[in-house]
Amino acid sequence: MTSQAAAVIGAKLAPRLDEHELIRAVQQGDQDAFEALVRSYDQTVLGLAMNLLRSPEDARDVYQEAFLRVYKNIHTFRFDCSFHTWLYRIVTNLCFDYLRKRKIRKEEPAVVETGDGPLDRTYAMEEERPAGDPERRYQNHQLSERIGRALEDLTPRERMVFELRHYQGMRLRMIGEILGTSEEAAKNCLFRATQKMRAVLGEFV
Repeated sequence: MTSQAAAVIGAKLAPRLDEHELIRAVQQGDQDAFEALVRSYDQTVLGLAMNLLRSPEDARDVYQEAFLRVYKNIHTFRFDCSFHTWLYRIVTNLCFDYLRKRKIRKEEPAVVETGDGPLDRTYAMEEERPAGDPERRYQNHQLSERIGRALEDLTPRERMVFELRHYQGMRLRMIGEILGTSEEAAKNCLFRATQKMRAVLGEFV
């Protein structure tokens, strides 16, 4: 490990205190610095991809491809935006590609099965006793199907904005920056997505 990377990585500094130095070390070809940068963001990237794609396999593919692109293009990063925004832009662009391919092939699953996604945590209701409540199970099943159909009805961009706003908690201004558009355009896209979701979910909302 180079002395520069060691100074950045090894001292247990505040997580983002020396991020600029870390990025500059990566730009100079320091492999240890790149590994440290990956460790700083790996769970964030994997979680974002999982929430957007609802597929562990696709999320892992996006995770790997995202950091490969970071490695190949880090020399182009000019610090005119936060590294967080730059990285999210890479991840969301990759997720866009996956969502578009699903739309074309009509392979989007009708039922959201993941147990870790915020959408499921919001809507899924736990059974109160081992035997469960048949009526509640039926309602949960119906709701899961409706959610799946509602997500299918969204365009890839609408779904991206909806997920980033409601399940990543991002502000519309940041979403606009990540998607390369304006805050107003992101707001309009969110409105369309919300209207579509409400139309499909009907009595569940």
